[in-house]
Amino acid sequence: MEQYRTRTPQHGQRARTSAPGPSRAPLGAPAGAAASADSAAVYRVAGRTRRVPPVVLALRRLPSPRLTGLGGGLFATALMLVLAWLDSLLFDGSPVVYGVVFLPVSAVTALWVRPADLVTAPICVPIAFMVGIIPIAGGADGFGGQAMAVITSLALHAGWLYAGTLVAGVVATVRKVRLMGRRRSPGRR
Repeated sequence: MEQYRTRTPQHGQRARTSAPGPSRAPLGAPAGAAASADSAAVYRVAGRTRRVPPVVLALRRLPSPRLTGLGGGLFATALMLVLAWLDSLLFDGSPVVYGVVFLPVSAVTALWVRPADLVTAPICVPIAFMVGIIPIAGGADGFGGQAMAVITSLALHAGWLYAGTLVAGVVATVRKVRLMGRRRSPGRR
């Protein structure tokens, strides 16, 4: 059973007829072709169709979990610890590699935090950087030597820390602005 459009056309849309007629079928097409073409076109917006780039389609297939503020912090911290451990095994604790992998972790953390906790993304990402730098900081034996090595690493590689925090802040801000825009426009869900 076909369902026909019942809502009134919005600004800029043309009104459509509600029932398919025999005049809609192209010449030489069977009578059922017009009905199937109309049923497929019922949900289009007034003849406007946009092609979605394949990159966008691939990004939409990625998982999209919604983490709480605490969950986002734990996710970023655990991931940075694992990546720092791999960095120390594979690249002998290279701070540049650690900084480069910190940027996507910051972006993903800000993308996966739920909308109510967007403010926590730029806060938890620097904490994750600091905890993750412990395995690659080096330092002498003992708590004092390790603490001085971590503080020195944070001071020397503050550029990566600021860049990751900026990435998380920008992603969270863009998400918040888009969320506010959706709430303001009455026609959208």
